[in-house]
Amino acid sequence: MPKTRKKSNDTLIPPHPVMIVDDEESILLSIDTTLQMAGMNNIITCGDPRRVMDILAERMIDVMLLDLNMPHVQGERLLDSINREFPGIPVIIVTGAVDVATAVRCIKAGAFDYVVKPVEEDRLVTAVNRAISFQELKRENLALKQHILSDTLEKPEAFQEIITNNKKMLLIFQYIESIARTSQPVLIRGETGVGKELIAATIHTLSGLKGNFVAVNAAGLDENVFSDTLFGHARGAFTGADQARRGLIEQAAGGTLFLDEIGDLSHTSQVKLLRLLQEGEYFPLGLDQVRKTDARIVAATNRNLSELQKTGKFRSDLNYRLRTHRIYIPPLRERLDDIPLLAEHFLEMAAQTLNKKKPTPPKELFTLLKTCSFPGNIRELQSMIFDAVSRHKSGVLSLDVFRSHIGPDNDKKLPTSQASGDEIPLLAFPGDRLPTIKEATDLLISEAVGRAGGNQSIASKMLGVTQQALSKRLKKQQQREK
Repeated sequence: MPKTRKKSNDTLIPPHPVMIVDDEESILLSIDTTLQMAGMNNIITCGDPRRVMDILAERMIDVMLLDLNMPHVQGERLLDSINREFPGIPVIIVTGAVDVATAVRCIKAGAFDYVVKPVEEDRLVTAVNRAISFQELKRENLALKQHILSDTLEKPEAFQEIITNNKKMLLIFQYIESIARTSQPVLIRGETGVGKELIAATIHTLSGLKGNFVAVNAAGLDENVFSDTLFGHARGAFTGADQARRGLIEQAAGGTLFLDEIGDLSHTSQVKLLRLLQEGEYFPLGLDQVRKTDARIVAATNRNLSELQKTGKFRSDLNYRLRTHRIYIPPLRERLDDIPLLAEHFLEMAAQTLNKKKPTPPKELFTLLKTCSFPGNIRELQSMIFDAVSRHKSGVLSLDVFRSHIGPDNDKKLPTSQASGDEIPLLAFPGDRLPTIKEATDLLISEAVGRAGGNQSIASKMLGVTQQALSKRLKKQQQREK
């Protein structure tokens, strides 16, 4: 019978077992111990190659380590059977130095990799991790393909805190479902206020991890505070350290550690984070004994890490390691169709918080809000609505509060189609000809009315004229066009 070694209270790493097949008990124990020390706790061993096909028929495994020279069934023959009946399993050949030519032949026959006895621990762990990552990637691609084809979510309830009907956001949700259960790091990008922490918490919810979701903002943390916050310290590690302290990485064991504003980390902190990501290892302050972690890392930033990398402010190796899975959350100005839904949600929330009756929004509110660029994104919209409800007395909600927030100097960015670097100048005329005053005025009026959704009251505010003056100019335009 195969032997299974795992700690019952731990998250299974990898999700499906690593299977070791060798007729020598000492080899089985040695490889098992090496993998356990590397943080893998889901391992089965088999000393009889005749049992392998029966085991594979009963349970799914992530990767197999297969000895070539065994009694009863040779490893090469067993590899052929596995490739034929279970082609999705990556098989790593374990062979003696004199059998390297045979191992190469096995690679050509479909083996994933090979390691030579006596086994080097680093080489073995690297090969197994590569095979596990390969399996994760296959599962992610399959899940993403299924999501895109079905155009639905498997667990829509996991996204109930995120208020949206936007198509871009639905595609992001489908991608999140496809990657949530992997152990690889995730990098979430987006402007301030788009809801990056909410997305990170949703990833944790869908991951199935039993540990806690622990969040920390890295902005403003120098290297000592960063190390103490993340990794903790031993008693007496520094002046004032009267007792040991558990770091956030320990509190996130078996769960998710969310690092916000990752682009603000110092170089020294970046090095420590890189080791944590690559090796799953860290040192609490005042201790020289390495500790292991199985926490999944999700990071977020509102900065362009590639640009920081070019200027030497962010390590390239850390950037590449963080971005195994990348999620970009579009700003609110690229999701204008979400504004009515979000505004209604925040009106309800503000009324409950302030113990007031939910006010009736004027019909022009949503159109007015769509003229704002919202540099603070959803967080800014929420603050704006809370302020308006707090000042509200009775009747229909006043637009004055919103107009004062938006203001005449609001940076109205163009929609996505024109804000991506292919800007179309508002006053573009052939041959570099300047427009006449009348032409420029007509263009400005048309642009304002278009942005205001045809609402003359809002368009007049944007242009800094009265509604009567705008109406008069529009009538003149219509008469000229007849």
